[in-house]
Amino acid sequence: MTTSKKRKLFGTDGIRAVAGKSPLDPTTILSVGLALGHSLKKIASQPKVLIGRDTRESGPWIAATLAAGLRQAGANVESAGVITTPAVAMLTRKHGFQAGVVISASHNPWHDNGIKLFGADGYKLPDTVELAMEEEILFHVAQTKISDSSTFPPLEDNPAFKDDYIRFLIDSVPGLSLAGLKIVADCANGASAAIAPELFRRLNADGRAEVTLLNTAPDGRNINANCGALHPDYVARETTARGASVGLTFDGDADRCMLADAQGKVINGDAILLIAGRDLKARGMLTGDLVVATTMSNMGLEAALKRSGIAMLRAPVGDRYVLEEMQKHNAALGGEQSGHILLPHLATTGDGLLTALVVLDLVARSGRSLGELTADLKVFPQVIVNVKVREKKPLAGFPAVVEAICAAESALQDSGRVVIRYSGTEPLARVMIEAESNEMMKHHAEAIAAAIRKELGA
Repeated sequence: MTTSKKRKLFGTDGIRAVAGKSPLDPTTILSVGLALGHSLKKIASQPKVLIGRDTRESGPWIAATLAAGLRQAGANVESAGVITTPAVAMLTRKHGFQAGVVISASHNPWHDNGIKLFGADGYKLPDTVELAMEEEILFHVAQTKISDSSTFPPLEDNPAFKDDYIRFLIDSVPGLSLAGLKIVADCANGASAAIAPELFRRLNADGRAEVTLLNTAPDGRNINANCGALHPDYVARETTARGASVGLTFDGDADRCMLADAQGKVINGDAILLIAGRDLKARGMLTGDLVVATTMSNMGLEAALKRSGIAMLRAPVGDRYVLEEMQKHNAALGGEQSGHILLPHLATTGDGLLTALVVLDLVARSGRSLGELTADLKVFPQVIVNVKVREKKPLAGFPAVVEAICAAESALQDSGRVVIRYSGTEPLARVMIEAESNEMMKHHAEAIAAAIRKELGA
């Protein structure tokens, strides 16, 4: 459930910051472990917690520090090592852990990191639980001071968890055949680099497909560096250059996936929702003939779904809020333009590798290319301008910003959309304009961005 109470530590996707600096300094990290452990003691006398991480060089010491806090609070800790965020969610639920923790900053640069929390059910902890934990975390921070986390013993990773997750992925798409496909997959030097090689080796055991994996050599600092889901043009270029039929790309913790077709066109989350929605509807699996997207999803997706007899609802940006809307309407499919795709009949959270397998299976069963499957998606021109801000004050309090937004809405009427929001994980205001006219779109986006920059710019 969402809440209006102001967050101090947790954003829309856990705690995220520059590793080593507040709120991701050793003292706060230890305090998070203590607060989580004490919270779990309310439901189990000896709670078990699973920790996984991506490939950032700060991951091991953050995991060790967090584990120290958990153990001080009376919890038992196990480590899955380098593994994807959705893998931790799945393993937490399957193996009876009271909580799962992921050390990752997703698509952010290597120097950032973060802490994401999952409950025993494999879902992200509700806002209300995280906010309740904040009070204890801040109490411990005020009472404790740790300058050096190197005294905490490193965690011993259990490789069996990776194997368990790979088997889950393969079992989730029974009968998947890659025969005849030529695939390029960009692992972003992130968590999927620890999973994809073995996953595709097993899926292509008969050698009837050609699979090329890129960016599978993480060095602690090259995660997301000009690659991955934040840079889908990279895999699009590689797909055409290598004559491949499908390109796949994942973000740092692999909870989202973007695609490219044989012509080098980027297939984003909107297009995935379209083809998956149509496929589920054809198989009688799209409950209520409904798909949940976000305020950032293109008007073209809404129109294409409508032509297929599928309604679209919009949720606030953030996969947890998409999930809330899905649960409210018992929807079988939801997601974000950025590539978070939610398939609750298969998993509790967005899973980039699972999304990739679902799409590959869809392509194989249909006998149609990605380009053919998405050909009728007519995308309205859309621009997103990110404005770095020093603080996230309500924009309604700035007359110049309000005036610029009203001018855009008045000019666009029913031929476009204006969406302004603060990022939940970075100090950014995001200005999104969608319009039939490129010139009008760019003009109003820059006018609004300039007004925000003048009032709140960093």
